[in-house]
Amino acid sequence: MSLRHALLAVLTAKPMTGYDLVKYFDGSVAFVWSAPHSQIYPELRRMERDGLVEARVVPRGDRAEKRIYSISDAGFAELRTWLTTLAPYQGDRDPYRLRSAHFEMASYESARRQLQEHRRHYVRALHEWQQMIDDIEAARVSLLRARLAKRPAAEHEAIIAFRRFAFRGEAAKARMEIAWAEEGLELLDRLEEKQVPLWGEQGSLPSASQADDLTEQD
Repeated sequence: MSLRHALLAVLTAKPMTGYDLVKYFDGSVAFVWSAPHSQIYPELRRMERDGLVEARVVPRGDRAEKRIYSISDAGFAELRTWLTTLAPYQGDRDPYRLRSAHFEMASYESARRQLQEHRRHYVRALHEWQQMIDDIEAARVSLLRARLAKRPAAEHEAIIAFRRFAFRGEAAKARMEIAWAEEGLELLDRLEEKQVPLWGEQGSLPSASQADDLTEQD
């Protein structure tokens, strides 16, 4: 998913300024797609150049101006093409699994600390996902209300159900990450109780020859 398609998807609800979009990408939209502020404004200008959005310039205060962006017919066509095209799956780059696969070079204390933080992060995330699901079901999300107001009542059930479905997937991933961290903590407890030594407990890094040996074994 590109930032372009995320912006187009948001603009299907209502026209918005760049500032409004930044706020949404800091808030509810960030649950599924985060983007730095420095990327949003240039992308909007490129989208305007490519005819995917239209910009209306209106006064802001006495001297300033602001641009209100709305999705164009070409933007709708681009979004529909993206939605109906199978997305290629990207190769994973998971720093948490990579670290955990080499915990023997750490210490029990540092490995445990990392897994505890992993669990804390996803406990917080799960709470946020669940709150978002509750807000969607109660139509408390302002962008969702704007979208519902534009569409026939007969479509509302599907609009709400698809968003709930997406966020339930994120909640499920958070639960999986919590369970994985807890499994790792139990593993550390078992190994430490059996007094299984870890290389990292020795407080020194491997020598070049030892590192070569490890590479050959892998």
